Amino acid sequence: MADKQKPDGQKPEPQQPGAVPFKMPDPAALGRSMAGIAERSQRIVGDWLKRQAEEGPGKPDPLNIGAAFMEMTTRLASNPQKLIEAQVGFWQDYMSLWQSTARRMMGMDAKPVIEGDPRDRRFKDEAWKDNEVFDFIKQSYLLSARYITDVVKQADGLEPATAQKVDFYSRQFIDAMSPSNFLLTNPEVLRKTTETGGENLIKGLNNLLADLERGKGNLRIKMTDMEAFRIGENIAVTPGKVVYQNDLMQLIQYTPTTEKVLKRPLLILPPWINKFYILDLRARNSFVRWATAQGHTVFIVSWVNPDEKLAEKNFEDYMKEGVLDALTAIEAATGERAVNAIGYCLGGTLLSSTLAWMAAHGDDRIKSATFFVTLMDFRESGELNVFIDEEQIKALEDKMNKRGFLEGSEMATTFNMLRANDLIWSFVVNNYLLGNDPFPFDLLYWNADSTRMPARMHSFYLRNMYQDNKLAQPGGISLAGTPIDLSKVKVPAYFISTREDHIAPWRATYRGTKLLGGENRFVLAASGHIAGVVNPPEGGKYSHWLNTELPEDPEAWFQGATEIAGSWWPDWQRWVSAQDKRMVKAREPGDGKLAVLEEAPGSYVKVLLS
Repeated sequence: MADKQKPDGQKPEPQQPGAVPFKMPDPAALGRSMAGIAERSQRIVGDWLKRQAEEGPGKPDPLNIGAAFMEMTTRLASNPQKLIEAQVGFWQDYMSLWQSTARRMMGMDAKPVIEGDPRDRRFKDEAWKDNEVFDFIKQSYLLSARYITDVVKQADGLEPATAQKVDFYSRQFIDAMSPSNFLLTNPEVLRKTTETGGENLIKGLNNLLADLERGKGNLRIKMTDMEAFRIGENIAVTPGKVVYQNDLMQLIQYTPTTEKVLKRPLLILPPWINKFYILDLRARNSFVRWATAQGHTVFIVSWVNPDEKLAEKNFEDYMKEGVLDALTAIEAATGERAVNAIGYCLGGTLLSSTLAWMAAHGDDRIKSATFFVTLMDFRESGELNVFIDEEQIKALEDKMNKRGFLEGSEMATTFNMLRANDLIWSFVVNNYLLGNDPFPFDLLYWNADSTRMPARMHSFYLRNMYQDNKLAQPGGISLAGTPIDLSKVKVPAYFISTREDHIAPWRATYRGTKLLGGENRFVLAASGHIAGVVNPPEGGKYSHWLNTELPEDPEAWFQGATEIAGSWWPDWQRWVSAQDKRMVKAREPGDGKLAVLEEAPGSYVKVLLS
């Protein structure tokens, strides 16, 4: 088709191949959208300012970042030679990048000055490589990021905690400044803006306001379609009954799927930082369903979502009303005194503490213990240590004591910062710049379904474990008036940790094998804190490493380990069933001395944050 003539009779220049014409927005629709945005924005800001006035003035630097960076700056100034060398190297690299880009613009080949990580999904769009301008922007960012990282690491003499904090927040800054996070420097966003006439940005702004409204002025990024899931309908659907409850938990007994079951029931203690159904998301990845199919009589604790009425509940209350009450209830339900127990993350820390308390009292009801990604020695507990110092704990305690609990959203934000590119910035781009709705994803729905924590319990946990590492010290912690010693725990123990865990680093969890006094087995799975644990055999994902030896050095353990393809679940099943192979007739919930209270997954798990 012939090109249209310009008014002066000259032909227009042909469009570039593949170019997308800019779509003009509908003025009426745009006006309505902007009016609605303005009204919502005023209301959100007004509500936020009102709450700030009610809560009173806060500490200007609650994360205590300023002092850490001031100390780093002082250290750098004491040795300016290193800083000068880093600056010279940076400018040399930058000159090389200018020359490389100039060669490309002249049609010549040029190798990249710096290569990005091929796994970095921020730069997956082909334009970051094929277009000279975007390639320059990307490489410029990568050079700057490397320069900042190198400078931070060259500050000699910093205390380890200060160095970790400076490194962590430097990376937070670097991640935030990625060109992929900005409209004018993200080729995918520019392309979408051209295609839609800017409708993506209007939709993105509405998404942003909706997230601010959900967070009551604080940003709560929507990571998945929250309307796509219903607890008890399409997630947490393994059949079972609630057979016991108290102030802190409901105990669920699952319906058997085999005619015979192992004599010993299985008790699962999830963390109360999150809800239990991470182990029962869908049929295809439910550990609960799988364990039931292996012949276990599965009981799981569903922790309450506490409010201010439970502010005084302490760590020992979780032991007494969680673990010990569950053991008593299981005996009433099944007639069996002996059980196998699993603790996940904080639930595992509680399990190890309870076992030490039980050992001191001659209570031997738990015959084997399994620890999913569990810290017992908190010396090197990963990047969560960035948030654990006296100033931050005191500020957190002041906030918790006003309300009686820690908001689940605050803890969720902390965990998300450990993987900011995946759990923060990717959603900023998708939801706010591209204007897309988040994809329905069961794991991210669970991640957003946070729980509160009682003020007294959380303060005890942070101070005695993360800050002072007292659990690893014999007699360092007393529960219900009894000093506890992990070395007195003699039951067989199975440790499963994950290689890429940001929350409970595997080298730190490995030390638990040196604290407990029984026969221990350590297994390392690929992937992270959740995906490495929730890894069903049918999925065919993620390998694991086995080594029956337990040397002092975790690196020596890994060097001697054998990598096995697929899930670690079958290895655990062989281990736990070998503890007692006796089988009995399957037990139905309600057959024993405990009446059925309600259908699984129970009512406690359905309590949402306000």
